[in-house]
Amino acid sequence: MTKKKRETSEHDTEPIIFCDFDGTITQLDVTDQILSELAHPSWREIEREWMLGLIGSRECLERQIALVNAPAEELHGAIDAVPIDPHFAAFCKFARRKHWPVYVVSDGFDYAIHRVLKGAGVEKYFRSDSTLFASALRVDGRKLTLSFPHSPQPCAHGCATCKAALINRLREGRRPVVFVGDGMSDRFAVEVADVVFAKRQLLAHCRANGIACHPFETFKDVQNGLEKLLAPLPVRRLRQAAVALS
Repeated sequence: MTKKKRETSEHDTEPIIFCDFDGTITQLDVTDQILSELAHPSWREIEREWMLGLIGSRECLERQIALVNAPAEELHGAIDAVPIDPHFAAFCKFARRKHWPVYVVSDGFDYAIHRVLKGAGVEKYFRSDSTLFASALRVDGRKLTLSFPHSPQPCAHGCATCKAALINRLREGRRPVVFVGDGMSDRFAVEVADVVFAKRQLLAHCRANGIACHPFETFKDVQNGLEKLLAPLPVRRLRQAAVALS
């Protein structure tokens, strides 16, 4: 049975949008690309432990990044090869016109995220540290160092970036809270969102656990969905629109 979302109200006119990065804004997972090309193959065994729920994403990334030994040039090559969603730039412009804030919340690495966004020409939307939240990666020669500025202790799930905590802190009364994601690192975020756009593993998770969500492939789908869901309608029809999109 699909879990019910809260009732809409006349105040549901100021959405706030949170987006995962790896595999959501990008077409490939940047972290997986780095590990596939530059880490010892045992990173996949650590990944399996995380997928099975034996460890949290913070421990997973700490152990995996310790397996990377490569010069900065090779790291940059792996990052720069990752394509971005072709509709993400237009989505950012759309959200800005609407005055809807967009935040990036990611277990991935700020170093890689900024490089990808800059290469795609959309970094201008996320230059402030108050709009992009991720694990912190520092490069020193062949050595990579990780820290986790958005992993509050204790975190019940051991997240590298606690997306649910960030959403609850940043929402500031805006409604609805929209979350866009693709993977298992997003499964706790959807529990505190009002509207969920999901694909791949996250879509399967939502369907398996009765969490209402809207399937998407690109940010064009997300934009179209939000335009329909949040079009000027009488309050009594807003909930009907949300149900129709499911």
